[in-house]
Amino acid sequence: MELRTLRAFVEVVRQGGFSPAAKVLHASQPTISKAVKQLEDELAVPLLDRIGHKSQLTAAGEIVYRRALILLTERDGLVAELDDLRGLRRGSLRLGLPPLGASTLFAPLFAIYRARYPGIEIRLTEHGSKRLEEMLLDGEVELAASLLPAKDGFDAQAVRCEPLMAVLPRDHPLAGEERVTLGSLAPSPFILFEGGFALNQVLEEACARNGFAPQLAARSGQTDFIVELVAAGLGIAFLPRTIAAQRATPGVCLALLDEPGTEWHMAIVWRQGSYLSHAARAWLDLTREVYGGGDAAS
Repeated sequence: MELRTLRAFVEVVRQGGFSPAAKVLHASQPTISKAVKQLEDELAVPLLDRIGHKSQLTAAGEIVYRRALILLTERDGLVAELDDLRGLRRGSLRLGLPPLGASTLFAPLFAIYRARYPGIEIRLTEHGSKRLEEMLLDGEVELAASLLPAKDGFDAQAVRCEPLMAVLPRDHPLAGEERVTLGSLAPSPFILFEGGFALNQVLEEACARNGFAPQLAARSGQTDFIVELVAAGLGIAFLPRTIAAQRATPGVCLALLDEPGTEWHMAIVWRQGSYLSHAARAWLDLTREVYGGGDAAS
């Protein structure tokens, strides 16, 4: 079995067809079709059910796809280790960041990292934490930012820990208070982030501990839009302290959320036991240099 045929098959599945897979692999469509057919012949099972211009995985195809991801990830790890023998003069860093907090915490690190290691290509992927964790397990990214505590199967290095702020409309009954509890906010509609944001789970679990489920007014993946919805009186929202201060507008008030277990504890995580390239370790070292042990902001 050749890794070439496995990579062709994996890209056909990832890209949703032979033509887009051929573009990604810089090959012709007949070459990709031939590689997949060769793999099917070698395994003596059909891997794709071809319906018109679309292809769906067969039961055997699902097994081969899952195993192929592991094999290709191990192959990439082997190549990465060999490249590391040349030091940090070349290579790539496959990094996943969530939309919330990425610009505040990590944009400054990019400039420093680029200045120190100009030969390292940073391949950035942006998704919510849940999707980033899936990509880590599949080997699509090497490091990702997510909230602590880390799930089973991941190692983590803390970056920053700070409390949440409740973002309230100016006419809210608790506007002007320095601190608020989650229980006191229970009657208010909540504006949460889209599914896949780890902060949602932190808040929903805290609400459950207080004996209520939040009344949902809206969801969005855009921090600025959420703040504007609050200013318009649609509901209340929650943001880490630094980000809330940056997004403060005349139409909202900020109050410290006095609720244990709701801290925004950002970390860099990676697959437990996986090989980390020198490029990835250099990113971890830089993060530790800039943010120390991830203590709360003063």
